[in-house]
Amino acid sequence: MTALTFVLLLAPPVEVAPPPRPVDPFARWHKDIAAIEKRLTANPPKPGAVFFVGSSSIVGWNVAKSFPGAGHVNVGFGGSVIPDSTHFAPRILAPHKPGTVVFYAGDNDIGRGTKPEKVADDFKAFVTAARAGNPNCRVLFVAIKPSLARWKLFEAQKKANALVRAYCESEKGLVFVDVVPLMLGSDGKPTPELFQKDGLHMTAKGYELWTEVVEKALK
Repeated sequence: MTALTFVLLLAPPVEVAPPPRPVDPFARWHKDIAAIEKRLTANPPKPGAVFFVGSSSIVGWNVAKSFPGAGHVNVGFGGSVIPDSTHFAPRILAPHKPGTVVFYAGDNDIGRGTKPEKVADDFKAFVTAARAGNPNCRVLFVAIKPSLARWKLFEAQKKANALVRAYCESEKGLVFVDVVPLMLGSDGKPTPELFQKDGLHMTAKGYELWTEVVEKALK
């Protein structure tokens, strides 16, 4: 036995670290989704109900007040992006088979650097998920809104909106709800009174505009 072999035999075994656990990109939403499921179980939606789905602009929309007596259902969760709603569609949409989904997302997606083409592709994936087992479900895409806080992203928003509009016009049962012109003033920039102090989330006045145009699209 050589000296080197003797040293190697005496050396302690090298510990190999276990592979890292996969990170769940949707983990942050589990409590929100569980709360939504609990609410839907306690107060089951009527068959063919209208579901409002998406990010904080949906969460902040008091649909019961905006559409009194209509029985619309709000299952939005703030801060989300399109893939989040797609991932949880089997839990918050599929069991209830909505007649129509009013969807607002893409704002946060563009805000974190997602390309317009990816936003459009992600919306297509959402439509597929929303219609799983419910192929006649209508989907209304509320256009990504221009805002004071994200005005520098307006060109990217416009491109994403144009791509989504083209897709909606090519598929039966999809509707592009264009809120952009309603939210711009005579100077071509977002109307300040439509936004809260953060320049991103809307005031009651903003929701009044959205309610009017969405109500028409639902008819």
